[in-house]
Amino acid sequence: MKQLIIILVVTLKLFSETNSTNNIEPSVIEQSITEQNEETLRLLNEQLQDVNNLLKKDSLWLKKYANFTTYQKVQEELDQIKKEIKLTNQKKDSEAKQHLEILITKENTLTNQLELLSDYKESPFKEFIKPQEITNIPEVENPFSIISALSFIKMINQRKEFYQQNYESLNKLILKLEQKKDILTKIVQINHDEKFKTELTYSTKEVDDFKDIYSIFGTTISLYTKRVDEIVLNLTNQIKEQIKQTAYILSIILILFIISILIKVAIKKYVTDNEKFYVANKVINVVTFILILLVLLFSYLENVTYLVTVLGFASAGIAIAMKDIFMSFLGWMVIVVGGTIHIGDRIKASKENMEFVGDVLDISLLRITLFEDVTLTSYTTNRRAGRIIFIPNNYIFTHMIANYSHSGMKTVWDGIDINITFDSNHKKAVYIVKEIVKRYSKGYTDITRKQLNKLRDRYNLRNTNVEPRIFAFVEPYGIRISAWYLTNSYATLTLRSSISLDILDSFKEEDDIKIAYPTQAIQLAKLTDNLDSTEFLKESKNHQLTN
Repeated sequence: MKQLIIILVVTLKLFSETNSTNNIEPSVIEQSITEQNEETLRLLNEQLQDVNNLLKKDSLWLKKYANFTTYQKVQEELDQIKKEIKLTNQKKDSEAKQHLEILITKENTLTNQLELLSDYKESPFKEFIKPQEITNIPEVENPFSIISALSFIKMINQRKEFYQQNYESLNKLILKLEQKKDILTKIVQINHDEKFKTELTYSTKEVDDFKDIYSIFGTTISLYTKRVDEIVLNLTNQIKEQIKQTAYILSIILILFIISILIKVAIKKYVTDNEKFYVANKVINVVTFILILLVLLFSYLENVTYLVTVLGFASAGIAIAMKDIFMSFLGWMVIVVGGTIHIGDRIKASKENMEFVGDVLDISLLRITLFEDVTLTSYTTNRRAGRIIFIPNNYIFTHMIANYSHSGMKTVWDGIDINITFDSNHKKAVYIVKEIVKRYSKGYTDITRKQLNKLRDRYNLRNTNVEPRIFAFVEPYGIRISAWYLTNSYATLTLRSSISLDILDSFKEEDDIKIAYPTQAIQLAKLTDNLDSTEFLKESKNHQLTN
């Protein structure tokens, strides 16, 4: 602006000097005009240089455009060369042949250049002005899809901002190019050099081309912006609706949890039996889980009827593939509803010649958790104890499971066998054993009698004799006395050990009772041939040692 003011002042001064002096020679006037034009050209060139420096910042647009125009020029040159080759082929002289070789060489060179510039054959600004097609628009159908929807909104907004920035940068570029065109126009008016005319022609075409691109880009980005705004609005509404639905579902789930907690509190208040409370607690948890699952199922599945139909057709295959799981779940229902096994019961499970006795720690939907205690089975069979045993619930249908403490029963029958010799006083031995067993099992006998009386309401009990039972049998090595008595089902070995030692001590005090065990009687024949008995025994020992 400052430079234009200087030019204007100089011009006015010249005009004033011209008007004031009519006697100046024409040569002086021409010299003055020349100096004025040179000063103007210098200022315009400086302005042109400044504009060119600014255009270098937008070199990406201009470089692509330059490559595009270069491709067009090379294509025009190639077409012209092909025409010349066609005309030269009609001539037969030597000069024509040499010229033809030169043309063919140029043709090959231009063809190679076109291959290198093949990316700029069409519009080079597609990636800048043609927005990517918006695909894979998510549907907000559940709370988890909210995250993907928000990510998608962020992505398309970033794309929109990118194209808007390109649109603004293109507008700024056009303004600079128009400024350059105006400067070149002024330069050409003063300086008629072909260089500036060519540059002006190129600049004019450049401005026209970029204006066309700007017009197309404006229409495209307007449509793209409307499309993005429509998608964002739609997804935003879906997100709001999904948040409302999620809040509604969470409130239902919260209400179900509160109801289950209140029911548990009420059961704990009025049910004193810990086992019954545990079972009720398990049932409430399962029912609550099923209700929550149904709420989620009907909330987020669009076509539940279709799902039920598919599951109906697939139920046979599912039942075969997941037979054990379904049977375990059915076994859990039988256990819980039927009350055959409770938490804390002592049970015995058998499979493939293996037996496990222990206390029930937990009854889940699929299995019974058992703590293996030290029992008679551990002593005689397993020689191991303290393990956690997992028994599938379906075993109640296919395997033997014995309950040592069913329906409040806390006692079981246990037996001790002891052998006495044939010449022992067996009547006294039976009496001693009976008295010892009665003394140790009296408390358990009374407890069992009361428990059996309670079971009469559920079972047809005929033989309810709970007194100790003593039996005597003739065996190959003596008389076997078998004593059966009631004992605590959780501590059978303790009472068994006490009774066994007491019987042993009592028999030792009696002279006419001897404990029998496998023995052999050896009768020695009459010694002959004047062999001393001591020597015979020594020979027998030597014979045994050698053998």
